[in-house]
Formats: sequence, structure tokens, C-alpha cells
Amino acid sequence: MGKGGNRSELQQTGDEVPSDLETISWDEVSKHNGLLTEDRSKWLVIDGQVYDITSWAMKHPGGRRLLSHYAGQDASEPFTAFHPDSQKVKKYLKALTVVGKVEQREARKDIESDFSKLRTTAQQMDLFKPKLTFYWIMAIHIILMDLFAYLNMLYFGVGWITFAVAAILASTAQVQAGWLQHDLGHLSVSKSRTVNRALHAMTMGCLKGASGNWWNHMHYQHHAKPNVMNKDPDVRLEALFVVGENMPKKIAEEGKSVMPYNHQHKYFFIIGPPLLFPVYFQFMTFYFCITRREWMDLFLMMTFYVRFFMWYIPLLGIFKAFLLFEVMRVCESIWFTWVAQSNHIPMNIEEDTGKPWLQLQLSATCNIVQSAFNDWFTGHLNFQIEHHLFPTMPRHNLHRIAPMARSLCKKHGIDYQLKTLSSALVDIVTSLEKSGKIWFDAYYSLRHDL
Repeated sequence: MGKGGNRSELQQTGDEVPSDLETISWDEVSKHNGLLTEDRSKWLVIDGQVYDITSWAMKHPGGRRLLSHYAGQDASEPFTAFHPDSQKVKKYLKALTVVGKVEQREARKDIESDFSKLRTTAQQMDLFKPKLTFYWIMAIHIILMDLFAYLNMLYFGVGWITFAVAAILASTAQVQAGWLQHDLGHLSVSKSRTVNRALHAMTMGCLKGASGNWWNHMHYQHHAKPNVMNKDPDVRLEALFVVGENMPKKIAEEGKSVMPYNHQHKYFFIIGPPLLFPVYFQFMTFYFCITRREWMDLFLMMTFYVRFFMWYIPLLGIFKAFLLFEVMRVCESIWFTWVAQSNHIPMNIEEDTGKPWLQLQLSATCNIVQSAFNDWFTGHLNFQIEHHLFPTMPRHNLHRIAPMARSLCKKHGIDYQLKTLSSALVDIVTSLEKSGKIWFDAYYSLRHDL
């Protein structure tokens, strides 16, 4: 094929690979990752066909970055994972230029085939079918906690006890609304994509005061390439923390370290969980809406703030109402951050090597033991492995696929980690301490050599 000349303009659906397409080597495909070729072209593979996504990446509903993360790679498995209606979505592939075809790599054939069979089994068991009763209960208990936080002070008066009760109830409602919007964002609550999207925007905006589109932009990248440096937004090369074994060395080599990372396991308690929501998220969600002109998201967000302060300013005054808001955000942030990071920070964090879907997700995720409390406390993210393998599966069904996922991992020699909640939380701190030590040794070793 060379550098992309004589491209076939055949418009295919992706179900079968036409025999008259020219075969392209995987080495050639890998060059078109948006960086190596002179024209910055981007190709990706879906079901054996090579597509040119250079222009389409800008139009992709999930965002340019999400699609570009798989440029030069096989995107067949994530394509299926992210699209519950994959046969319908495949029709949109007709708009793309088919460059050629590739042969399936033998080294990945067995593991990809077995994972495909597991997905088929899950479909046959109706594990992608949501239980609306479950989600109604989730929604009602969130609304009631939010309402009781207000009624508690309205009827019992304003005092430190009622203030504390309001803060606890409001914070809990925010966290649980976060788990609910997570389900909606993954299209797992309704069979209709449109209904999921609409309810997601409303839940994020009206119940949480945040942008649904901002969340999608960030979170889908995380799922596409979890714990992959410079692709997963959660493990970008940031200035405050270094994680894993490779990132600390990279930061040390750059010589631009501005934090005492060898103490990060200590200052994590101060500037990590407590400040993620009230500072970073609070700023970014507004910044995203304004710079991307997401006016509907901004409008929905404002309904939350108008409602919150109309409730509490008449009772508390302006200062105490803002204090309640900040206490709520800090408590929510601590809860969310510890839960979300317990499944990821202690795991492998590395450069992108184009691993098959099963290996990619298992290297970056672990599970927490099941219990009624853990299910509720984590929003069923104690089944993080299964959630990452099947991101559109309703969370109430994740425990049913877990034994089969574990068996598949055992067959292929893939580590399937299951921890207690307490050990998972402790592992966050120990992994930060380990990464900080790696940075310290690398940084001062380089300075000594100079």
C-alpha cells in the first residue's frame, strides 16, 4: 500500500472484509497514528478493515481525543464495548474511507476470540438489560436525601447539629447522584441512547451542578486507555503527583519537578481528595462549558445553583450557605476520590503498547469484595474490572458476569486482583509512597551524574 496511495473508496459496514481490498501490514498501520507521517494521518482498524479517520476524528461524538487514542491500532474491541447498538453504529462507517485490510494477529487471536464469546454469553443472559426499578430506587433515595437535608433545618431550626446533618445528607446525595450519572453516561439505564443522554445531562446539571458533556469528554478517554500515560486524563503528567513506576522516572528526567514527590503520600491527604471537586472540577466544568459553548449544559448547571442557594440563603444567610456548599463539595470529593482511585492508582501505569482489551483493562483495574454496603458505597465500582470490560452493562448485573470474567483471566494467565475495601484504600497511599521514592532516587541520581 505504501504511504496510503490508491486508497479504496469502497464503503463497507464492517461486517465482512472484502477480498479485493489490498492487505496492509500492521507496521504500516501503526505509522498512521497522527504523529509519525508527514500528513499527520490517522488510521485505525475495525473488524479487519483499515479506516482513515484523519478528518472524521474532529466530528466524532465522543470527541477527537477519544478516537485519536486508537490511531494506528486495532479499535475493534473498544468499538464494540462503547456502542451497545454496534450494528446500527457500523452504518456510520460508510462515511469513512477504507484504506485496506489487515490480517488478525495470531498472538491475539485466542484471547480476543474468548473475550468475544464472553460478551456473547453476557448478551444471551440479558446482562445488558437494565432493571428500571433499581434505577428508580436510586433516583428516589437521592432526591429524598437532598430534600431532607433542607427540611431538617427548615423544621428543626438552624444550629450546628442540623447544619452537620444537612451537610452529611447533601454530600451523600451528591455522591450517589454521581454514581447514577455515571450509569446514564455509560448508556446503561435505558435502551434508548437519546433517553440516556437527556437524563444524563439533567442529572449532571440539575442534581450536581456540572456538565454532562465535560464528564463524557474526560471519562470516555479514561475507559478507552485506562492508566495509559498521556491518554488517560486521570494519569496525565501533572505537577502535583507522580504515579506508577514509569511516570516518576519521566518527570525526573525532565528535571522540571516542582513538588517534593517523595512526600506525596503525606500531602495527598491535604490537596488530593479534599480539593479535587471544590477546586479543580468546579473550575473545569465551567471552563469547559464556556470555551466549548455548551450553553445547554451551562443552563442546567445554573438550575442547581439557583435552587441550592434559594433554599439555604433564607435559612443560613449568604456566608453560611456558601460554607454549607463548600463542606458538601469537600465531603463529596473525599468520598469519590478515595473510591475512584482505589481501583486504579495501585495498578500498572504505563505507555500505550496497544494491548488487547482484556489485558489492557485488567492491567489498570482491580476489584473490591462484594457486600451490600460496598455496592452502595462505591456505586458498584467495587466491580471495576467488569465495568471496564463491559462499560455499558448495568451495574446491578456486574456481579453476575464477574465469575466468568475471573475464569477467563485465569485461563489466559492474567492477574485478577480482588481486595477488601480497607486494603484497597491503604494501597493508594502505599503506591504513592512507592512512586515518590522512585522519583526521588531517579531525580537525585540524575543530579549527581551531572
